[in-house]
Amino acid sequence: MIEGVNGQCGPSGGETERAVLVGVETPASATDVALEDSLEELHSLAASAGARVIEVFSQHSGRVRSATLVGSGKVEEIRAFVEEHHADLVIVDNDLSPAQQRNLETALNLRVVDRTQLILDIFALRAQSREGKLQVELAQLEYLLPRLTRLWSHLSRLGGGIGTRGPGETQLEVDRRRIRERIRRLKRRLDGVANTRALQRKEREAIPYPTVALVGYTNSGKSTLMNHLTRAGVLAEDKLFATLDPRTRALRLPNGERVMLVDTVGFINKIPHALVDAFKATLEEVHQADLLLCVLDPTSPLADQQLAIVDSVLEDIGAAETPRLIVPNKIDVAENVPAYPAGGNEGVCPISARTGAGIEHLLDAIGRVLDRDKQRIQLTLPQSESAIIPFLRARGRILTEEYGERDVRVTALVSAKVSGQLKKLAAAWRH
Repeated sequence: MIEGVNGQCGPSGGETERAVLVGVETPASATDVALEDSLEELHSLAASAGARVIEVFSQHSGRVRSATLVGSGKVEEIRAFVEEHHADLVIVDNDLSPAQQRNLETALNLRVVDRTQLILDIFALRAQSREGKLQVELAQLEYLLPRLTRLWSHLSRLGGGIGTRGPGETQLEVDRRRIRERIRRLKRRLDGVANTRALQRKEREAIPYPTVALVGYTNSGKSTLMNHLTRAGVLAEDKLFATLDPRTRALRLPNGERVMLVDTVGFINKIPHALVDAFKATLEEVHQADLLLCVLDPTSPLADQQLAIVDSVLEDIGAAETPRLIVPNKIDVAENVPAYPAGGNEGVCPISARTGAGIEHLLDAIGRVLDRDKQRIQLTLPQSESAIIPFLRARGRILTEEYGERDVRVTALVSAKVSGQLKKLAAAWRH
């Protein structure tokens, strides 16, 4: 159920809430995604949160109404509809200021939720790991803090004046202080999570398998692809943000190389900055990856805009320069797959994660891209040191292997880090 700022759910707790969607486009808020398409996505978000949409209102306006975002006539039209059809809440596609949210709730006599609050609610519903729950709680509290005064608006009805101001203001300050203290504790705990992840990355670097990260718009099929490649058992549903918590699994490529495949949270239009900040520890996995697989849904009429949004988020987290393959998914149901320009990408690999079509081509492409930065080394090992060969098989790819009477000659492709380790070993053997 979608929660309001005060934490209250729908009218009877377990019933599906009846939602009205509202979207406003102004010159200041215009994006590459048309208002109608953005509202269609908001419809999917509302369904993911457990609401049933009963009506959609839109308005193209030449200016922003600072008090209620939408014009007074539109507010009255919405109010009449929600009263007649007994709606439970209004969901606004734009981000609302605390004042706008308060004014709309007063005018409509109904809970009003903006896009950011809706996405936060879905994240709270989907988060399973301790880390994910901490990240979502932090984002929710930072969203809630400037809106706390709404929770105490009932005190103003006492008429103000002596005997009515103090308790409300005191309780408000107590709540603010508690929330700030909780935010500080959450940030410290998430710093600990970031440190743990950094240690885990160092451990992986000590056994330097390349890392390949799945990125893309939410509901593009990343988790389905993860399951197909690694049998990870990640939840894969036809819902926005079906999975949040990252998963890392080993994957053996056709050329014999082992890589670590990471599934990450999906991106979305107008992604709340609070979520990007809260999920930095998770998104760091994307930043540190050797290769990105940018999974797209060519069946969406907004595929090009979704790719632009993914590009924007990757730039925000510092991963814009990471090599990547464009992976149009769902080719089994797509009428046609756009000819995505390779541009600065490493190539385009159309697939169906559901049927497996194109997967072998994708795996070969991953191997080719990762091989590009590898070094070709030749080693002559004493027979007593032939145990290094399993190390080479695990960390790189052996091209030739010749056994003599006293030594073994090996040619292999390895990463720069493995090459450095082997050079140190070779120096020790010579001495």
